[in-house]
Amino acid sequence: MTTHTPAAAAERIGVSIDTLRYYEREGLIGPIRRTAGGRREYTEDDLFWIGLVTCFREAGLGIADLRGFVAILRAEHSPQDRVAFLRERRRDLEQQAAALRRAIDVLDDKIDYYS
Repeated sequence: MTTHTPAAAAERIGVSIDTLRYYEREGLIGPIRRTAGGRREYTEDDLFWIGLVTCFREAGLGIADLRGFVAILRAEHSPQDRVAFLRERRRDLEQQAAALRRAIDVLDDKIDYYS
């Protein structure tokens, strides 16, 4: 099994080592395996989870949302539960995107006005 050091895992996913520790502390990833010397070792499965959490964070999901989704995944809820959760988050993101588009339109109007 291929494992990665914290630095290698962080670089591969594009996050900081502090972010990895934070995700682990919040229960969003892990438990992370440790060597006999107590150093963290990240597996490919860990990297997948880290990538998933990072993607959701970049999409604007908060830590509470992520905890909820991870709990659904780990408790082996039905696929319908997972889909319902994701659809609700998608709806929230669509509303945020619409608000951002309106703000951009206002800014464009001001740019045109002052140009």
